[in-house]
Amino acid sequence: MPAPPFDPLADLRAPGDPQVDVLLQGMVFLDIIFSGLSRMPGSGEELWAEGMGSCPGGAANLAVATARLGLRTSLSAAFGDDDYGDFCWRTLAEQEHIDLSTSQRFEHWHTPVTVSIAVDDDRRMVTHGHEAPEPATTMMGTPPRSRAVLFDLTPNPREEDVAWIRTARDQGALLFAEVGFDGSGVWDPATLGQLDRCHAFTPNAVEAMAYTRTDTPYDALYALADLVPLAVVTNGSQGALAIDSSTGEEATVPALRVASIDPTGAGDVFCAALTLGTLAHWELRHRLNFAALCSSLAVQEFGGSLAAPGWGDIADWWHAQCAAEEGTALQRAVRRRFEFLDDLVPAIPPSAVRRAAATIARRSDV
Repeated sequence: MPAPPFDPLADLRAPGDPQVDVLLQGMVFLDIIFSGLSRMPGSGEELWAEGMGSCPGGAANLAVATARLGLRTSLSAAFGDDDYGDFCWRTLAEQEHIDLSTSQRFEHWHTPVTVSIAVDDDRRMVTHGHEAPEPATTMMGTPPRSRAVLFDLTPNPREEDVAWIRTARDQGALLFAEVGFDGSGVWDPATLGQLDRCHAFTPNAVEAMAYTRTDTPYDALYALADLVPLAVVTNGSQGALAIDSSTGEEATVPALRVASIDPTGAGDVFCAALTLGTLAHWELRHRLNFAALCSSLAVQEFGGSLAAPGWGDIADWWHAQCAAEEGTALQRAVRRRFEFLDDLVPAIPPSAVRRAAATIARRSDV
């Protein structure tokens, strides 16, 4: 019999608690990722990539990231009845153990597909897809009770697409909001009106400054801290900064220095780790450091969702840090930053989940 998965919330669970830790809704794509290119191809040019991977993407990035960290995850999404849909459903339900009871398969609906090309810290994507056959609230019905809901802010959302969020909040869930890049360049501040009753908001620095009409990430952070209890601004290689008014904490952490292969899904991994730390009542600086670690582990692999680290990967990383020689001032600083892992890693079994190869084929091209 396989060992039970590591449960980071085990000590906090009690009879009558929600059976779902994280509830998500969104569109799932089949992602095909090319990596190992020295540059983007020019017009009419064909380049050969050193690596290729296939995995569920879109909302699946966040769902896999939370599930890998031991959070009981439920995802509501539309899946086609094509081979792409079969692969995504099977990967999420059977390999990642994500609850799909509120998801649906739709006959003659084409599962969306995205092709992503990663070069250094940049990526470019081409997507084909169609609007989901049913609105989010219709598809999901009454949402299961959950500890947290993770969702994206969108300009002028339809009532039928957001009613389920209010229901989940009324059931006691904490709302964690993200936001995407506004290709129109409008960056309408009215979008932030949806933060009403949200617990957390986690934009990157570009998004935060654009929506708040501020000039620095710090100014944007303070503006957002007036809107939500937990305001977090991620700033790429500069790290992350946050204010948690519910605990009276403020923290800034640097990014870890790693070689990035594919940044796809790194923001989702950061948000998943932050959500776990919040649900587990960790100190703010520990939450930010843990989120920075998880996202840094993710970008060292390619494949979006399936590059998200599990507790086995985290334990392996910490054991390697502790086993290293005294080393440089930077190495010593990293060990000090993550000393809180000493309280977690001993409880992680050797069989704890580790990241999977991102491939639709029988053998990985990684």
